[in-house]
Amino acid sequence: MSRLRDALGNLPDAVFVDVLESDDEYLLVVDVPGVTADTLDVRVEGQKLVVDAHREKDVPSEFEYRREERSLFLDVELPLPLDATDTGSSASVESGVLEVRLPKEGGEARHVPIEE
Repeated sequence: MSRLRDALGNLPDAVFVDVLESDDEYLLVVDVPGVTADTLDVRVEGQKLVVDAHREKDVPSEFEYRREERSLFLDVELPLPLDATDTGSSASVESGVLEVRLPKEGGEARHVPIEE
């Protein structure tokens, strides 16, 4: 899991991710304020989790930005532990918090068939 630990250390300051582990699965918790299920895309590409989010902002018409600290877009790629699988995975977003559950593959070795 050191690849994931290293990646978490290199995230932009505005991105907060917690990684939890049980015997059966990983739970990644990502802060995505202002994001809804309609403005969020979560996918597994190879051995990484990709999160693309678009934040909705409403600015009252009588105001204009003087300084903007919160980006409208959040693009995060996290390398996954080798035993994480997207088979049976799930995700939910509520109150600006994304939770992604990735099951662990069985602890058994997977044999690669060899053709003669």
